Amino acid sequence: MADTMRGVYTNLTSIRRDVFREVAKIMYSIGDHPEWTDADIDDAFDELPFKILPGDVATYRESVFLERAIIGERIRLTMGLSQHGADSRSRISDGFSRVESGGLAYYEPPLINVIKFACNACEDNVYRVSSACQGCLAHPCREICPKGAISFRHKRAFIDHEKCIGCGRCAQVCPYHAVHHHVRPCAEACGMKAIGSDEHGRADINYEKCVSCGQCLINCPFGAIADKSQISQVIWSILGGEEVIAAVAPAFVGQFGGKGNVGKLREAFKLLGFAGVEEVAIGADLCAIQEAEDFYEEVIEGDLPFMGTSCCPAWSSMAKMEFPDNAECISMALTPMVLTARMIRSQHPNAKIVFVGPCSAKKLEAMRKSVRSEVDYVLTFEEMAGMMDAKGIDYLKLEDDNKSDFAVASADARNFAVAGGVANAVVNTLKHTHPDVEVKVFNAEGLNECRQMIKDAVKGKYPGYLLEGMACPGGCVAGAGTLQAINRSRAAVQRYAKRSPHANAVDNEFRSLIHQLEREEDGIKPAE
Repeated sequence: MADTMRGVYTNLTSIRRDVFREVAKIMYSIGDHPEWTDADIDDAFDELPFKILPGDVATYRESVFLERAIIGERIRLTMGLSQHGADSRSRISDGFSRVESGGLAYYEPPLINVIKFACNACEDNVYRVSSACQGCLAHPCREICPKGAISFRHKRAFIDHEKCIGCGRCAQVCPYHAVHHHVRPCAEACGMKAIGSDEHGRADINYEKCVSCGQCLINCPFGAIADKSQISQVIWSILGGEEVIAAVAPAFVGQFGGKGNVGKLREAFKLLGFAGVEEVAIGADLCAIQEAEDFYEEVIEGDLPFMGTSCCPAWSSMAKMEFPDNAECISMALTPMVLTARMIRSQHPNAKIVFVGPCSAKKLEAMRKSVRSEVDYVLTFEEMAGMMDAKGIDYLKLEDDNKSDFAVASADARNFAVAGGVANAVVNTLKHTHPDVEVKVFNAEGLNECRQMIKDAVKGKYPGYLLEGMACPGGCVAGAGTLQAINRSRAAVQRYAKRSPHANAVDNEFRSLIHQLEREEDGIKPAE
């Protein structure tokens, strides 16, 4: 499904970002007001729905009380807390003490949540006749229906949904295109077919299938789906005087405005209280080296029929979940997030490391046993923008700190954020390490395409291929936590990549550390 709303600033965008900003503002205020009691903090959170949505007239829905109740649930999720639901009477901040004590450093499942009373109970997989129907003499829709579900009433086609099997043949033959196929937007966006309906017709997520790609939450026109955040935990660590270091994903370029000014970004993070910032593209270089080695050993010299990249956790999870007999064909290389975190951890063993990126699935990845010791928190770009707003930071007006760029990653690594970029980086690495090897590549965007790609690979269509899977159409620049239109983000990343003095991963000054950083703890592989 095309992400038609991305890059369009809607009412939902405003509400979502207002919640991020106001939660962050309260968290920073706690540090500014050491005299605040628990009751003061409770009151501050309870007042937020009224601050975000003042007045007594509904703005978007039939009731201002419903609107505020929905905002209250979004506030709890932003605090990293579970929903209350409409059938309980409790304060928004119930459970906040566990945030203070660090008890919610990792998420209480589920990560992706449906706010039930915000759901519009959209029709799913239903064919309906529109006013475009002319009641034509030919009646091809009636004639082709295999179940006799179509009759004519008042000179217009009528579908009996008790008989209709949803084959869609009527829509195919209608000369006026008057038969429309209604699909719930969140379900259509879900490449895992993990969204169905509850007994009231509202969206319901099957968490046995969900890989937390986040496409449902950005495609729900009613804002009924949201993921949990760690804004509160990150700010609490900063207020506690801990060394908090941000690891920023390659897709950051242009997300906060401008054209990839790294000096401004460092200054913004400093004003937020971070002790340092590192570019995850450094880890992307190391990932490319590791995946190139894996591909040569396992496919070229080994007996694996193909190899899939490991960087996208949603794609990797889908492939292993649905094709368990071929799970070994997905690279076991550590992701750039983990490799970068390990580099930071080697120099700052007591730091809190925060991955800042475009992706909801990275939040799920950080929960894995083999990653928890490396990455403490995950924030999306949108959540980070909320923190900037809370502190009144205008990114474009900041002074450049006049330092050089981050430890310089290659152009290939910076292009990891764009679909096709991971495979390209691996291929270019292999050209240097094994120049006589020809690498065939195929890449897929979106989980439906990814599924078809691996189905074809299992059938033998891609022998000896390197397969790149990206759950988000367009790559990481299209992640659920991004701020900008996909095409604009893609262009910004590619411009920034060209500024690198290094073409590919073999030029990375840290490349010799790869085998030191790829250690495994507790025997669990990173892509599990």
